[in-house]
Amino acid sequence: MKKILTIAGSDCSGGAGIQADLKTITVHKQYGMSVITAVTAQNTLGVVSVWECPVEIVSQQLDCIFQDITPDAVKIGMIPNHEIAHVVAKKLVQYHTRNLVIDPVMVSTSGKALMTQQTIQVCKQELFPLAKLVTPNLPEAEYLLDTEITTRKEMEEAAERLHHQFGSAILLKGGHLDGDADDLLYDGEYHWFHTNRINNPNNHGTGCTLSSAIACGLSEGIDLQNSIKKAKQYLTGTLSSKLNLGHGNGPLDHMYPIK
Repeated sequence: MKKILTIAGSDCSGGAGIQADLKTITVHKQYGMSVITAVTAQNTLGVVSVWECPVEIVSQQLDCIFQDITPDAVKIGMIPNHEIAHVVAKKLVQYHTRNLVIDPVMVSTSGKALMTQQTIQVCKQELFPLAKLVTPNLPEAEYLLDTEITTRKEMEEAAERLHHQFGSAILLKGGHLDGDADDLLYDGEYHWFHTNRINNPNNHGTGCTLSSAIACGLSEGIDLQNSIKKAKQYLTGTLSSKLNLGHGNGPLDHMYPIK
């Protein structure tokens, strides 16, 4: 059985973060493990508060996992401060991590900042260059590059700039543009992934879910393009199921394949 480690924050309402990752990994018939970086109080209406885990606990969680059950792939989500970003990067180098996918969680769906400028700098310098794939959405890419992205051409330019900056492949998610939800992979070449937009306002945790599903594909030895293709098909299914929970931006139906 393939083993996947998610390094991320906890979402008590189950829609995003560690909980979404573990559901995704389980549905893909793989063994999920977690390093919790923060505990959030949130629900479908938004994030109320964030408690950052002590860096020593994060470090010890990583040691316990890598010294016993070596992951076949690692997904990183919420990194709440620069100390945690540094220790995560250090441990990933120490343990020769394979198949690292990073979803740079900078801002919550409700607009709450989840990463400081100092943390972003450490991620850019130490963490992102370790990744096989980084998966920013358009607002995150705009923040990283300090530029506006409004067209497919600008998406191509942005993805190429991020690739040259970090050395990793970039999956630039185009869901914030008008029209269909087309994503762009740049790994030295441009690869567009076309997806019809699903009319579903309940889309909390889409980034977590997509990046975890990609990591599952990579763990099985599937190449990057096909891992993304399969992950996007799974994400489309979670949205198309039209789960409706909560009073705000509700969660995806991660378990739709096993109903």
